[in-house]
Amino acid sequence: MPDHVCNTYTISELASEFGVTARTLRFYEDKGLLTPCREGHSRIFDAADRARLRLILRGKRVGFALDEIREMLDMESITAGNPGHMDLWIKRFQQRIEALKQQRRDIDEAIEELETGCAWMEARRADQEPSDELKSRARAFEALARARLEH
Repeated sequence: MPDHVCNTYTISELASEFGVTARTLRFYEDKGLLTPCREGHSRIFDAADRARLRLILRGKRVGFALDEIREMLDMESITAGNPGHMDLWIKRFQQRIEALKQQRRDIDEAIEELETGCAWMEARRADQEPSDELKSRARAFEALARARLEH
């Protein structure tokens, strides 16, 4: 249980909270992304480390490399008022947004194709002929079935 009075966390508390391993946290520490204090052999993470871990995991989830995440975590460089540096990050964020939007479109299409395939297979399993509309949406499944039946 986190010590909410001092806002400190052990490695096992953070690992459990974020669903990662202690080894992952040690790796992020080795990479300079987290900077826990030491009490003997124990690592003591503070609220800033916890917030950084949340951002690290979010950045990884959306496809940023650890080096990019490290740069983003360096808020001083982002907020130092250097327009060129900020323009670079704005461009990187916009590129990542576009890549994620494309991934979302691809995922939506894949889900639709799989749902159509499931509906097609459910009709076949029930010894029913899929509807013409379903056949047209499930061309790949229909073609595969025909090829299997012909051989």
